[in-house]
Amino acid sequence: MTDQNQTEHPQIYLISPPQIDDGFDRALATILDSRPIACFRLALAENDESRIMRTADRMREICHARDIAIVIERHALLVERLGLDGVHLSDPSARVRDLRKALGREAIIGVHCGASRHAGLVAAEAGADYISFGPVAPSALGDGVVAGEDLFSWWSEMIEVPVVAEGGLTPALVGTLASSTDFLGIGDEIWQAENPLEALNALLARLD
Repeated sequence: MTDQNQTEHPQIYLISPPQIDDGFDRALATILDSRPIACFRLALAENDESRIMRTADRMREICHARDIAIVIERHALLVERLGLDGVHLSDPSARVRDLRKALGREAIIGVHCGASRHAGLVAAEAGADYISFGPVAPSALGDGVVAGEDLFSWWSEMIEVPVVAEGGLTPALVGTLASSTDFLGIGDEIWQAENPLEALNALLARLD
């Protein structure tokens, strides 16, 4: 994942649903073949290691066949083992420096920091490749505190580390945040729809 000029549109960062059904592979492949996607996060609620590994193997094949990076949420020890590109940490207090030493300089390490400017700065200084803030609207993500547009504006003006906006995105919020975020983290907004690609296109209509 790389930063971008803020005069350009934010890139799309897809986030999997917490549970993946048999039709998800095809839905994901369809989206990856239809729009530029910067990264895919495997964010399973599943705790069974064997199931996580089997799912991650399938997702890695789909993403890497299209030269798209794939990170896994929480399970840092599986990154090298499964040939993934990095890890997304849901806990801003995680030891980013230790993980960097363990995973190497090329691995992607992202940290979700809720709506906390301080947590974002600490993670960025520790070597995170990107920071995610959210939810950007009332949501079950994190502690529910909403990350406002002012946080993204400040971050984009003051900090070079790329920032992801996620959690409760709407077409209106996409338009509002487009100039102050590097990536739009999109997950539940589309996967619950009958046609995820159509839902994604509708969500991003203001950028197109």
